[in-house]
Amino acid sequence: MVGFGLGAVELPLGDHVADHARANMVRFAPGARTAWHSHGLGQTLYIVEGVALIQARGGQLIEAHPGDIVHTPPGEEHWHGAAPDRFMVHLAMWESDETTWLEHVSDAEYGTARRQAPGVPSCSGTPSCRWTAAR
Repeated sequence: MVGFGLGAVELPLGDHVADHARANMVRFAPGARTAWHSHGLGQTLYIVEGVALIQARGGQLIEAHPGDIVHTPPGEEHWHGAAPDRFMVHLAMWESDETTWLEHVSDAEYGTARRQAPGVPSCSGTPSCRWTAAR
């Protein structure tokens, strides 16, 4: 148990967690999103609140909701952010500092992704979503 001032939080990380693991709770305003980027060892997103949009370069737009888990494979270029009309909070987890930041996702790219995916696939109800750029 680790105390954070008000109550306690249990961190069941297990015996084999690398000492270079990273985690950030990230909050997005409606329409906000990351730049295109990749992680050397992949990334896992746990959606806490709101509606998340995630897309691999050349891949299909994915919509995720609270409780959904989305994994991006090592080296895959992707972006993630909030739906245009919803705030979103996710816990981002990855290993190492090998994050490669690329160009910003333009308003045109963001809008095009939404228009091309009117029936956006949802992660809800699946243990985790995984994708590759080939999808």
